[in-house]
Parts: sequence; C-alpha cells; structure tokens
Amino acid sequence: MRVESGHRVSGRGQHLRMMDTLLEGGPASLKATGIVRRIDDLGRVVIPKEIRRSLRIREGDPLEIFVDQDGEVVLKKYSPMGELSDFAQEYADSLAETTGYLTLITDRDVVVAVAGGPRTEWLDRDVHAVVDKAMASRQIQVLTASDEDHEGMDDGWNFSAWVVAPIIAEGDPVGAVILGTREPGRSVGDLEEKLAETAAGFLAKQMEH
Repeated sequence: MRVESGHRVSGRGQHLRMMDTLLEGGPASLKATGIVRRIDDLGRVVIPKEIRRSLRIREGDPLEIFVDQDGEVVLKKYSPMGELSDFAQEYADSLAETTGYLTLITDRDVVVAVAGGPRTEWLDRDVHAVVDKAMASRQIQVLTASDEDHEGMDDGWNFSAWVVAPIIAEGDPVGAVILGTREPGRSVGDLEEKLAETAAGFLAKQMEH
C-alpha cells in the first residue's frame, strides 16, 4: 500500500501535482518505513502517526483509493477544492480585478488559484499558519504586519494587510479565500472583508451542489 498526498484536476481524473510522498526517485522506487500494519476484521488499516504528520493527513480527511497494474493499493489525499480549480481561478481573477488586491484561493494545504500576482510565486505554496487558524476556527482573520499572529514574515507571506475567509462546506473547512496587499500603509477594510466572506460562501455552495 502506498500513501501519497496530491490533488486531482477537475473533470479529467488526472493528478495535478504531488506535494509530499513516500516515493523516492519515481513511481518504481519506494521508501521503506519498516512499519507493518495488519488489516482488522472490518478491513481497516491504521496509517502511522508519523506518516500522517509528514503528509499532513488529518482526522476526517478524505482519501481516494487507487489500484495500479502491479496490484499496489494507493491512498491519495483528496482535495474537494481540486474539483473546482478552474472555477476557483475564474473567481480569483474577478476578485483581483475588482479589488486590486492579490487574491489567493487555497485548499486545506496549498494555494490552488492565484490572481493579481505571480502564479509561479504562489501556486502550490503551503498555506500560512494564519490560514490554518482561520480554517480551524471557522472565523475570518484580518491582520496587518504588526499583529502578533502575523508570523513567518520571511516565508513569502509578507503582506502589510490581509483578510482570510475560510471556506466551510457541509460543516467542514475545505479551503480559504485570501485578499492581501504588500503596499505599505494600505489596509483591508470592511468591503474587502465582505467580498472575501462572500466568495468563500459562494465557493462552499458550489461544492455542496
């Protein structure tokens, strides 16, 4: 059995990217962990904590099951936002054009849509701790560079001001909408907060349909 972390391209059944994986050197080379788990009488097997931590697999996360031609069973993290990647990009483009802010849309782990800024810098970037906090608390986060929670200024998330609105679908956090700026002295106001919140709610409804 192989455990991987990745995302699917909407509508094509292909994998968009591999984030972290147990593979080394390609699909034919596996990293041995020395861990063996037995399947119980209900067909369940426990994924060790160390592997779940390294691949950012959380309790309740959905996993897709694949079987390859060699008989390997592959578990891959499933991103509901991956099914809306094209739509999320269109929405991000609209938000960036309307607000003039960098617009990011994420799933639970990485940025999946970028507008108003360089895609090469942001696409697939791991989410910041502030984004994790917004999703875990299910509450909007509005921050400036001077706020105590604004940590990791050297990891690229060096906004002067930003708002993070969690996307909550069927009661579970599945991503976030972010509006941010690096312009000194520019702030995030009620309008930007409302737009981010509305976008998050709209994307959540699209996922639930």
